[in-house]
Amino acid sequence: MHALRRGALDGIRVIDVTQVMAGPFCAMILADLGADVIKIEPPAGDSTRGMPGASGTDSPSFNAVNRGKRSVVVNLKAADGRGVVTRLARSADILVENYRPGVMEALGLDYARLAAVNARLVYASISGYGQSGPQQHKGGFDLVAQGVSGIMSVTGEAGGAPVKSGIPITDLGAALFALVGILAALEHRHTTGLGQHVDTSLVDAGVGLSVWEATEYFSGRGVPGPLGSAHRMSAPYQAFRCADGFITIGAANDRTFCRLAEALGHPEWADAPEFRADAVRIRHREALARTIESITLTEPRSHWLALFDANGIPCGPINDYAQVFQDPQVIAREMVVDIEHPTLGLMKALGSPIKMSATPPDVRRPAPLLGAHTKDVLLEAGFSEEEIQRLIEDGVVVGAA
Repeated sequence: MHALRRGALDGIRVIDVTQVMAGPFCAMILADLGADVIKIEPPAGDSTRGMPGASGTDSPSFNAVNRGKRSVVVNLKAADGRGVVTRLARSADILVENYRPGVMEALGLDYARLAAVNARLVYASISGYGQSGPQQHKGGFDLVAQGVSGIMSVTGEAGGAPVKSGIPITDLGAALFALVGILAALEHRHTTGLGQHVDTSLVDAGVGLSVWEATEYFSGRGVPGPLGSAHRMSAPYQAFRCADGFITIGAANDRTFCRLAEALGHPEWADAPEFRADAVRIRHREALARTIESITLTEPRSHWLALFDANGIPCGPINDYAQVFQDPQVIAREMVVDIEHPTLGLMKALGSPIKMSATPPDVRRPAPLLGAHTKDVLLEAGFSEEEIQRLIEDGVVVGAA
């Protein structure tokens, strides 16, 4: 028998004062890793509870980024409600918030005030533009941040209308950067005993992820533009049409290109002046793509995928999400899991991309019902039954219906 495995963050308590996407996703990963995440919700609940597909106060959108948490309903407009969060923060390790800068300060729940009652607190803020700078007080959404950070200027086909990334990349990127900062701050606290303020934003994340684009611009090669599916630093590295659809081919270095040329029946390409080195192929990217596609169009995708796999050439199909979740590799990696929800029953959800040998993430705990843990959490924090009853009667906190 194996000993009971606990999460890597077992014993860490998180106060989650977040909503919608970036903040909840960050806090959910902390929950996956074993932290006790207490989600502070307003009386109406996180706004995602009312998104399309909602059933009561539950929705697929809410469940997607809030699994494994405990829900406590607190009215932060009430002074006693703010006092509840302050009291919870005294024994917390981490607080995550994603309000517009200035809101938490106005509530008396900013880092300076909570650090005064708990110097060990790691306090993470995720916002649209960050906690400093001339635009810090502007609201931020993923769409807006993708535009501001340049992502939309390099997405899509050349000459086409601006296109955003198909996934909310700045929301998710900010969540992951905040997570890295939180974990680093916890490690720093191990040696100093002190917490700190972690600050990131959607715009920061969008700019920070623009590694190749920044490199192209900083190296004096002009302002990057959209390239469709092509890579700006290597060729051929893009989607190609076959007789029955598209596949991707990633011949990202000279050795792989030589194998590709041979597999396509044209080994002489490896010695052609316009194709013989990656730096040269980049300058002739469009001509090279047309040349390759004139051949790939002659056979179906299955033919080319089998041939390229046999010759060690990175390639793949372009799956829709129905195909993604039927892919044997995706299934084998447990990226699709079943979760038993107390009101919605058995439901499918994303697994964790983090694989750990000793403390694997636990992704099978459902998202909480609204206010399901209000009383339990307050009792743990030292509130008496009488105090809790008074807070309920005054509308400061709400328990599960």
